[in-house]
Amino acid sequence: MKRIIIAAMFAAIGAGCAGAQPVPASRLATDAQIDAAQAAPVEGFAKEGRWNEPFAPFTIAGNLHYVGTATVSAFLITTPDGHVLIDGVLAQSVPQIIGNIKALGFDIADVKYLLNTHAHIDHAGGLAGLQRASGAQMLASAADKPFLEAGAIDHGPSQGMRFPPVRVDRLIGDGDVIALGGAALTAHLTPGHSPGCTSWSLPVKAADGTQRQAFLHCSATVAGQSLVPEAYPGMVAAFRGTFAKVKGIRADIFLANHDNFFALADKRRRQIAGDANAFVNPDELQGFNSRMEAQFEGDLKQQAAKR
Repeated sequence: MKRIIIAAMFAAIGAGCAGAQPVPASRLATDAQIDAAQAAPVEGFAKEGRWNEPFAPFTIAGNLHYVGTATVSAFLITTPDGHVLIDGVLAQSVPQIIGNIKALGFDIADVKYLLNTHAHIDHAGGLAGLQRASGAQMLASAADKPFLEAGAIDHGPSQGMRFPPVRVDRLIGDGDVIALGGAALTAHLTPGHSPGCTSWSLPVKAADGTQRQAFLHCSATVAGQSLVPEAYPGMVAAFRGTFAKVKGIRADIFLANHDNFFALADKRRRQIAGDANAFVNPDELQGFNSRMEAQFEGDLKQQAAKR
């Protein structure tokens, strides 16, 4: 297992792409690109799915906080030495995420690392704006890096939906650990939904002082993508490999990239009502994995029958 220690030094990597405005070497998108994307109206299924609808930020457990929207997740892990932010939702969500972080008493400028679950617009769209606001380094898997740096993915439901490109400063491999200020996040490559889909786990202290293991699942849905033929080479094997891998993972707190997968609103209501361990359920990850595997096999069979 490789251990990544976040140091105080963040070197500029590479040169910015050509454009109307110069950009720092650590960024690919210009200020104009980021500003235009943030100001653009939320339309289509992004609007229908309430991807940018506000949701009050809160602490899930210990130093793990929810700072996303009503239906698309973003998570903040705080430490005395700086913070880690996972996912950026839409470009239009950047002001909301920054405001959510501030509402919890933290500062976007103290975010040292940006992480991504996968390179679809509803999770990667805001990364460039958040990188600009924080100066943080961006970490992602090798398979999703080209899509993040292109600002678009070439297959699936969000194919052709462009977002401000974000430079990936470091690549993450399976089992890599990011250590910062006493926190330790482990990367789990779980491809299928995207070629480089990356899930994350970390120990957190629950409200009762018990040490718990949290697991943020990148995604395990087909989401309308073509399995027959495969949207990208090796997709079917990737999905099956991920289902097998997750069967060996245990977690007390299951989190996901969209609210409906982990009953965000219901658990938050229970937490507000006094259930301090509303997000604790050691059976939830495996239940989710089993359901997603069954749905995948059903989708595969249905698509194959139409060929």
